[in-house]
Amino acid sequence: MLPDVQMRKPEVPVRLNRVGAKGIKKLVLVGRDSKRPIVLVSTFDVFVDLKESLKGASLSRNFEAIDEVLENLTAGTVRWIEELTERIAEELLKKHEYASRAEVTMSAELILRKKTPVTKNRTQEVVRIFSNSSVVRSGSKNTWIGVEVWGTTACPCAQELLKARMKERLSKRGFSRVDEILDCILMPTHNQRSKAEVWVQLRDFRISLEELIEVAKAGMSCEMYEMLKREDEAEVVEKAHKNPLFVEDSVRKMAEKVVEVLRDAPDETIVVLRQENEESIHQHNVFAELIRSLGELRKILC
Repeated sequence: MLPDVQMRKPEVPVRLNRVGAKGIKKLVLVGRDSKRPIVLVSTFDVFVDLKESLKGASLSRNFEAIDEVLENLTAGTVRWIEELTERIAEELLKKHEYASRAEVTMSAELILRKKTPVTKNRTQEVVRIFSNSSVVRSGSKNTWIGVEVWGTTACPCAQELLKARMKERLSKRGFSRVDEILDCILMPTHNQRSKAEVWVQLRDFRISLEELIEVAKAGMSCEMYEMLKREDEAEVVEKAHKNPLFVEDSVRKMAEKVVEVLRDAPDETIVVLRQENEESIHQHNVFAELIRSLGELRKILC
């Protein structure tokens, strides 16, 4: 009989929080009412904890079982991706009898169809979606759902600096009604490609991916488009420059939107809002984050 090395005692008896496999790819079908299912090429990271008395988590022996769990649970159509990660975590605990906790993360690219703002040409948008579930053998569960969305922001600081400079130049040249002139001019500024991330802890309620994407886009000066005709490009640039935002403004606007969207969620629901702007005139990026309960945000914003 071949030796089971994983079941031996380790030389260093220390409990490990997470042992598992990363980058397992599976097709996931997400069902929709009266529409064809969405096909997601999804990546799963699966983990269990490992007590100090075991050398290994039997992954070589049990990876087939892990793959079987994923294959079975992704074979049919699912309605909510968070239900899928939660069920996989529960099944992992059944397969790994020595573990007290299991965790599963799923990520995928969701392709959305949209139209350009003026010409209404069809184009597509790629959004990353996430679900993370952890299950403890005692019965407690913790599940999160998230999205990552790209957009554009325009800097309000540089715009105001240029406005002050233009005002001074026009006054020196003898123009009257300078403020009225400047109100008719779209003042330039530098722009950033901006990545917004929204995570919501689920507590006996549902939120759609579309609603999460809506929250993420609330913090952008303007959306991004894969294809733009000239009329669309002019509209996008004008819209962005009429709505300049600091990275701090972006996260606060997302907070305002998440309170509006999650009106039926309990106060103890935790939300994580992040934005990172890729600067165009600096060598660094700028970042802002907010982590609050909905109850706290409601007291502030409602």
